[in-house]
Amino acid sequence: MKQVLVKQGQVLVEEVPAPKAEPGTVVVAIDHSCISAGTELSGMQASAVPLWKRALRNPDKVLTVLKMVTTEGVGRTKAVVEGRLASGDPTGYSVAGTVMEVGAGVADIAPGERVACAGAQAAHHAEVVRVPRNLVVKVPDGVSLAHASTVTLGAIALQGVRRLEPTLGESFVVIGLGILGQLTVQMLKADGCRVIALDLDASRVALAERLGADIGLRQEDGDAIERVARLTDGYGADGVIITAATKSSEVVSSAFKMCRRKGRVVLVGDVGLDIKREDIYAKELDFRISTSYGPGRYDARYEEHGLDYPIGYVRWTENRNMAEYLRLVADGKIDLDAMISAVYPVDEAAGAYEALKHGEPRPLMVLLSYPRPVKERAQRVVPNPLATPAHDGSVRIALIGAGGFAKGMHLPNIKAQPELMTLHAVCTRTGHNAQATARQYGARYATTDVEQVLADPEADAVLIATRHDLHAGLALKALAAGKHVLVEKPLGITRDEVERVVAFFEEREREGAAAPVLLTGFNRRFSPFAVRLKELTARRSDPMHIVYRMNAGYIPLDHWVHGPEGGGRNIGEACHIYDLFTYLTDARVTGVQVAAVEPRTGTYARNDNFTATFTFEDGSVATLVYTALGSADYPKEQAEVFSDGKIYVLDDYKALRVVGSPAKGVETKVVDKGQAAEIAAFARAVREGGDWPIPLWQQEQAMRMAFDVEDALRGER
Repeated sequence: MKQVLVKQGQVLVEEVPAPKAEPGTVVVAIDHSCISAGTELSGMQASAVPLWKRALRNPDKVLTVLKMVTTEGVGRTKAVVEGRLASGDPTGYSVAGTVMEVGAGVADIAPGERVACAGAQAAHHAEVVRVPRNLVVKVPDGVSLAHASTVTLGAIALQGVRRLEPTLGESFVVIGLGILGQLTVQMLKADGCRVIALDLDASRVALAERLGADIGLRQEDGDAIERVARLTDGYGADGVIITAATKSSEVVSSAFKMCRRKGRVVLVGDVGLDIKREDIYAKELDFRISTSYGPGRYDARYEEHGLDYPIGYVRWTENRNMAEYLRLVADGKIDLDAMISAVYPVDEAAGAYEALKHGEPRPLMVLLSYPRPVKERAQRVVPNPLATPAHDGSVRIALIGAGGFAKGMHLPNIKAQPELMTLHAVCTRTGHNAQATARQYGARYATTDVEQVLADPEADAVLIATRHDLHAGLALKALAAGKHVLVEKPLGITRDEVERVVAFFEEREREGAAAPVLLTGFNRRFSPFAVRLKELTARRSDPMHIVYRMNAGYIPLDHWVHGPEGGGRNIGEACHIYDLFTYLTDARVTGVQVAAVEPRTGTYARNDNFTATFTFEDGSVATLVYTALGSADYPKEQAEVFSDGKIYVLDDYKALRVVGSPAKGVETKVVDKGQAAEIAAFARAVREGGDWPIPLWQQEQAMRMAFDVEDALRGER
């Protein structure tokens, strides 16, 4: 399918894989999309700013990059930054079209229905989009899909009017007569209000008057504040709504001065906010912000996970605002034809943006159209003509899930070892990300369809790097398809998931059938520090005492890691350390004790701060202190291993010191947690056969340890 992307100030139309339906989403073949002149042009201009200038504006991001250099090295950091710049950004957030398919849990929308969609995270300028259910509304009969594609802008304007709380007969000033301003004028008139329209562009003032404004104020009319006072019998306007965009704070100051005592000002646009106390204090004015389309915006539970707000408590959500806007259009209360300056085919998107930037007169609203037949758009595999040829005998790996960790860690490691392994395919849920990643790392093709990868006879193995809740299910599918599997930790987020994976191999063993290699991404055991520590303690005469401290850092409770997609931090991250304990002892667990810090506030979860102590069959005792209470200025991971009169000190995977023995430790310039050695060990196991990099019983034990700890944290042990 075709999608509009913005790369370093340029607008491009590229072929990317079409998305598939997911639970709670709707896949739509787009008929028209609406370009937001303000938001999208500012984003395009920002992408053209040189990297060093952007860095000066965002010092926090500079610190993040510098920290990555110290931990990951210059080469890996450079690859991540270059990949981010090369991939470009999707753009657009207001579209309309016909439903192609719906995901599980969506029962009130069916294929073939006409819908309008919103959301900067989903409703892009593309031939096919996948949008969460709460950001989709049906289009009323009599409303064209071209008109319906303005739904997001209409909902934004409507929410601004709601924040103004107009009543019949009140007088309001609308400052800024772009798309939002023109829509606001018409909505206020539909609400029975008197409307004064103000803009520096006389043609836009004239249009506002055509669309229903009672009075239009132009520059030549003189001082606007004085004019508003005269037009309101000296009292001032009941309120002002600002839909302009400027860095100046004078707009806000003027809006305050135009108001009567106890009036209100609503900010919809993007203006300077250097507010003067004297402008608002004496008249006791209300200043309100209107947040985009309405309640639900910026709440992932509402937008992404389908949690609606009860109508009895939140009358106008963003979805209900979208629907009401389309009803106003259907009832003839909104005139869109007068505002649409041009319609461009999607292939000419660059020209559409150029017209918005430099056209004379300035276009007010521009749409994109998508004329290709629906079936032609649904292509979910896009070949890469610049694919890197695979070396003879190298393991061909298909990536499932191209998130930040996979692109920043696994893919550079694959690329650095071409004789051993090759990236064969990239499969991820968003097409532009799949295509950009495949191109950067030389994969044969990009896709959004997991089944395509599993059915590909040329793919030897899959690397699963999705969110945690998908790991076990995808691993089982891949194993059943005969693919070798490297799945990022955790192997599963429930006991049942892990047991089903183990049962697969038990069944293969009973049948005497060969089984693919399975490796869970417990990379720390592959680090040079863990390998050396294992060597140093291999011939010990007594059990070990291991104390491991993880200064994990704080993650807000609304982050996906804490939710059903992540399984929590104990299952999702601490399992790394449970595997390391298993690796060092090479023994079965015989007991576990857990103590947790009981949070007194809503800041932390119960599994954010705990201590877990394990005993092993060989007599060793290992303790993990896991905490989110510490400072990021302190090293994340440290360990002390006491054995046979010696102490081995692991310092954040940059150094291993030996105390009490002349034996040498290990030291590296950057953090090395074993990811490169891990994927190399996996590729060798696939290519050469023999023992797995981690025995199945050890992979299972690390997860059982996590589940035992989780049960204890929940009070179930």
